[in-house]
Parts: sequence; C-alpha cells; structure tokens
Amino acid sequence: MKLTLENRDDRLLGKILGTQAEHNGDTRFLVTDDVTITFAEADAQTNCLANGLRSLGIGPGDRVVLLLSNCPELVLLTLAINKLGAIWVPINTDYKGEWLADAIVGSKPALVVTDTGLAPRLADICDALGDVQYALLGDASASLLPGAVSYQSLLGHAPLQPDYSQQNCSDTCAILWTSGTTGKSKGVMQSHNNWIRAIVEGASIPYDSAPDDVIYCPLPLYNSGAWITCVYRALIEGIPCVLEQRFSVSTFWERINHFGATQVFAIGAMGSFLMNAPASADDASNTLRKAQIVPMAPQLWTAFEQRFGVELITSGLGMSECLLIMNHNNCDSDVPSYALGLPTDDLDLKLCDEEGREVAPGTPGEICIRAKQPNALFNGYFDNPQADAASFRGDWFMTGDLARFDPESGAYFFADRKKDAVRFAGRNISTLEVESVVRRHPDIADVAAFGIPAAENSNEDELKLALILKPKSKLSPEALCQFINDNAPYFFVPRYIDFATSLPYTPTQKVQKFALRQQGNSASTWDLKNSSFKVSR
Repeated sequence: MKLTLENRDDRLLGKILGTQAEHNGDTRFLVTDDVTITFAEADAQTNCLANGLRSLGIGPGDRVVLLLSNCPELVLLTLAINKLGAIWVPINTDYKGEWLADAIVGSKPALVVTDTGLAPRLADICDALGDVQYALLGDASASLLPGAVSYQSLLGHAPLQPDYSQQNCSDTCAILWTSGTTGKSKGVMQSHNNWIRAIVEGASIPYDSAPDDVIYCPLPLYNSGAWITCVYRALIEGIPCVLEQRFSVSTFWERINHFGATQVFAIGAMGSFLMNAPASADDASNTLRKAQIVPMAPQLWTAFEQRFGVELITSGLGMSECLLIMNHNNCDSDVPSYALGLPTDDLDLKLCDEEGREVAPGTPGEICIRAKQPNALFNGYFDNPQADAASFRGDWFMTGDLARFDPESGAYFFADRKKDAVRFAGRNISTLEVESVVRRHPDIADVAAFGIPAAENSNEDELKLALILKPKSKLSPEALCQFINDNAPYFFVPRYIDFATSLPYTPTQKVQKFALRQQGNSASTWDLKNSSFKVSR
C-alpha cells in the first residue's frame, strides 16, 4: 500500500511501519537469500527490539551507533530506535582504527551495535571509546567487547506499545557522517521529514511503483541514498526491498533475476562497470524494469537501455544536508537527462559568487538553498555549532556545489565542486583527510591529493597524489600505499601517484590543484591498476 503521508503527524518512520503492518501485513518487506520478513513481522520484531533497547536505558534523544553490514537487523534496529524517540547513527564499515574511533566518539553514543565480523575492530579501540554499552549480532558470550549483550536477547523482550504523542516529524531520527570534504567530518542531523519528503516528493515519483515491484539494494546502508531510493522507499510504498551485501558486476543480472527484482538504484561507476562487462545475447533477459543510475554518462544512456532492456529514469541533486534539492519532476520532457533539473517547490534556490551575489544565467555559481517549508533542510551538525555557522550565509545554506542555469532549457546543470573533494563510485573522498594521512609518513615533505577524470565516467574522479619526498628518501609508491592502507580507510589508497620536485603554489602558499589536474598523467605516473599492490579492505 503506497502511502501519501500528507498529514505531518503521520510522518514518523516507526508509525509508517505500523500502518503498513495493519493494512499490508502479509506483504514482504525485507528480503535476503536467508530470510524474508513481512511488514507485520517487522513491526512485531521492532516493538520487541524497542523494549529490549529501553531495558538498556535507551530513550528519547539517545544515540545508538550501528556498525553493521547490510542486513535486515540493521533496518529493524533503525525503526526500533526511532520508536523510542532515539537516534540511529550508521558508521562506514570500511572504517578502522583511528577513523572508526573518531566517528564513534564523535557520535557520543549510549550503545554500539555490531556483528561478529566487525567486532574485532571495536575490540581494538575499546579504550578510546570509553564507557559505552555494546550489543552484538552473534554469540555475545565469546565476544571481546566488554559486557556485550546479544541482539537475540533484545529481540526476546515483550513487545513495546509505541507512544508517538511526544514525537514530531521535525525530530532528529538519524545522524549521518559526511565525508569531511571541507575539513573534519560532520554529523548531519536528519529528521523524519527529511527522509520522507525526499521519498514522497522525489524518489517515488519517477519509479511509479506497482504492487508487484521489487526493489534491489546493492548499496551500503551507511549512505543516505540507499535509504531514500530503496529501504525507506519500500517502507512507504509497501513493496519488498532486497538487501544485498555488496555490488558485483559478474553476478548482478543473475541476482536481479534470482529475486525477481524490477527496480534498482545504482551509482554511475556501477553502470559503467556493467556496460564494460562482456556482452551476452541474453543481456536483455532480466526482470528489471526501471533503473536510476547517478550520474550516468550521457553517451551511455541509450546504449544501456537498449542493451539491457531497462528504462533509465532521471535523477537530480541531493546531499546529506538536504536529501532532495533538484529533480526532473517539474521539467519539460526535452530537458537533457544529465541536467540536475529544477528545485523542489519547498525550496528557494539561487546561484552565488564568492561574495554571495547572485550570478547571471549561464554563469557557474554556488548552489545556495533556503527552506520555504519546515524541515526541508537538516537540523544542523551534531555537537558542532561552528560548522553550522560556517555553512550558512544568513538563512541560505551553501551547498559547496557549483551549477549554472541554462535559460534555453530552463534547467540547472552541474558545473563543478567547490569543495576540496574527489567523488568516485558514489563516495565523496576528502582530499584534506587523505593528505593528513600521507603527511604522517616520515619520508613525505609535501603532498597534494586531487581528482583525475575517471576513464569509465567523466563525471567521476580517480584519486591522485602529487608528492615531494624528503632528501635521500627512496620511498616507493607501493610502500606508501601500504602505509595508507594500514592507517586509513582502503579507499584513501590512490589510483595514481606522481613524484615531483615542487608543487604549483598560490602567493598564499596554497597548492593550485586545478593546475595539477590540467597536467593530467604522464608516462612516469604510477598506476595502481598496473602495479602489483593489492588493496586490503
């Protein structure tokens, strides 16, 4: 049963699950190879989990960190946590060591939930995390985590009868950590309405789901996109969502057919990888009907549809701080698919220069947005008023992305990233954080991290380092990559490395990364894909 949720009182995620359980209870909600959970079963289990969490002292406003791989338990925990008025905080499962400790400590959690595969990473940093409770998917008795309780013990409690009288759709229900593109990572406080608005007024419209549709989710659940386009969209539309552990080019179509999936959301690199796979006579023999691939290179759009027999749907622009900014829902049909589209009706939008002055049509400017209705934007950065102040000019939020308005088509088009970040495979990588890791190596005198356009998709970048070594250093690219791999998330390992004697600086001693990007690669550029180094996750 697809819900319209026009009444703000109904825009609570836990309450929505209860509505689906009442009117659509026997329909599948969460699906994997091993388990199928209906809406009624999900509602009953989350009520038990909520009571189990309450027995640990979790209540309104408390934060529960979820360090979990894709699984139904993760989804159920988010809904159980929200039924208590508490807040869930997903953490990137690629994090380890210092990165993992910083993200968890910064969340100030009352409880951390993980599984047996990831528990050793937490055990390594327990001292840094301080006095926090742990819950574990798996055998808690054998865990190295102090005082860990099992997920099953939480599920074994009597069901809670949720009380929504003190909850509001403007309440923060989740905190998602940004990639730290302009410095230290920030916790974005998202309300119930942030999620629901982005789905009801955005993601649901182009999919136009029927009761027999099945969503396939190959994206990690520590990113906003997977919840908007897959999990919570399935919750609101009353259709099944298949949770996949990870994306695989070689088995993608086999898995689509295995589950009878009809819809998918993917990132641009995934679409490129699928197109680059060897063609087969039965490429179009699949159950998929609609796919949203962001960003899809314009030259691949028609070829993808024809090869795989799938309708590609247009996207738009969103970010953690405002999950829906622009889309094609109000655009003319002749607006190019690669356009960002037009802003939603509940936002004011303007393009501004560095001084905050609005730029002329056709001129790139920073996308600045202002809410016309409550809770279109996020609730601020968790425990970080300085970041809040720096992100707004008056009541206008500065997104850090550049666009231009095209008077001829009447739409907005992406121009560039103002933020010092590299975007690849759907992930924003902070070049500042990459540089901070590299500079810890004793042989590095200076470094610049930047993006080189990816061969598979010109809308994305591969990470490159330009390095100056200290005198007499014989550091090899492989040794540096091993150092990065050991001390940071695996995706900080660069695709390309160049050694240099100097870097281009401004008069204020800032590296001119645009000049490095223009130089591109040369015959002497080290390429990870042509090396013997293997990145370890």
